[in-house]
Amino acid sequence: MHAMVDTARPASTPRRPAWKRRLAMAAAAAAALSAAFALYAEPGFVVMMADQVWSCF
Repeated sequence: MHAMVDTARPASTPRRPAWKRRLAMAAAAAAALSAAFALYAEPGFVVMMADQVWSCF
Protein backbone atom coordinates (compact mmCIF):
# COMPACT_ATOMS: atom_id res chain seq x y z
CA MET A 1 0.00 0.00 0.00
CA HIS A 2 1.04 3.56 -0.60
CA ALA A 3 1.04 6.14 2.16
CA MET A 4 -1.22 9.15 1.62
CA VAL A 5 0.79 12.38 1.47
CA ASP A 6 -0.80 15.77 2.16
CA THR A 7 0.31 18.02 -0.71
CA ALA A 8 -2.08 20.90 0.03
CA ARG A 9 0.55 22.85 2.02
CA PRO A 10 4.31 22.77 1.96
CA ALA A 11 5.84 21.14 5.03
CA SER A 12 7.77 24.33 5.86
CA THR A 13 4.60 26.35 6.69
CA PRO A 14 3.11 25.00 9.91
CA ARG A 15 -0.42 25.98 10.87
CA ARG A 16 -0.99 28.25 13.83
CA PRO A 17 -2.51 26.59 16.88
CA ALA A 18 -6.28 26.92 17.12
CA TRP A 19 -6.15 29.00 20.30
CA LYS A 20 -4.04 31.66 18.57
CA ARG A 21 -6.52 31.92 15.70
CA ARG A 22 -9.42 32.17 18.15
CA LEU A 23 -7.59 34.81 20.14
CA ALA A 24 -6.92 36.84 16.99
CA MET A 25 -10.55 36.57 15.90
CA ALA A 26 -11.77 37.60 19.37
CA ALA A 27 -9.41 40.60 19.39
CA ALA A 28 -10.60 41.68 15.93
CA ALA A 29 -14.25 41.35 16.97
CA ALA A 30 -13.63 43.31 20.18
CA ALA A 31 -11.89 46.07 18.23
CA ALA A 32 -14.75 46.30 15.71
CA LEU A 33 -17.38 46.38 18.46
CA SER A 34 -15.53 49.05 20.42
CA ALA A 35 -15.14 51.18 17.30
CA ALA A 36 -18.88 50.89 16.61
CA PHE A 37 -19.68 51.76 20.22
CA ALA A 38 -17.40 54.80 20.05
CA LEU A 39 -19.12 56.02 16.87
CA TYR A 40 -22.63 55.53 18.24
CA ALA A 41 -21.67 57.32 21.46
CA GLU A 42 -21.15 60.45 19.33
CA PRO A 43 -24.57 62.16 18.87
CA GLY A 44 -23.58 63.91 15.64
CA PHE A 45 -22.71 60.62 13.98
CA VAL A 46 -26.03 59.06 14.99
CA VAL A 47 -27.96 62.03 13.55
CA MET A 48 -25.93 61.89 10.32
CA MET A 49 -26.58 58.14 9.95
CA ALA A 50 -30.32 58.61 10.58
CA ASP A 51 -30.44 61.37 7.93
CA GLN A 52 -28.66 59.13 5.41
CA VAL A 53 -31.03 56.22 6.08
CA TRP A 54 -34.10 58.42 5.69
CA SER A 55 -32.76 59.93 2.46
CA CYS A 56 -32.90 56.43 0.90
CA PHE A 57 -36.72 56.39 1.13
